Amino acid sequence: MIKNFQDLEIYQKGVKLYPMIMEITKRFPPEGFHLRDQICRAANAIPANIAEGFGRSVSEFKMYLTRALGSCNEVISHLEMARKAKFISEEEYQFLNKEYQILGKKIFSLRERWK
Repeated sequence: MIKNFQDLEIYQKGVKLYPMIMEITKRFPPEGFHLRDQICRAANAIPANIAEGFGRSVSEFKMYLTRALGSCNEVISHLEMARKAKFISEEEYQFLNKEYQILGKKIFSLRERWK
């Protein structure tokens, strides 16, 4: 039973992935500062939007889920840029891309089902 936002699987997954993003971006070179900042902010925004929207009206929560989904897509885009700039390895990219793709699908699904 869902009693608070921390019970939501999408919140838990977003929180679990965030430290991975933080750890990987620590290795970005100085010229990657802006990308590091953007990807960390986007990864943090996912669970933050889920938490902020939970407990509001249905329509408002769905709006916050839409924002979380947008941030998830932003992380995926930034991961691609980090890979192309060779700030992260192909293996790191593949793993995180897959995890954020899954998270995005789960956010979308919950948004569609939430009543």
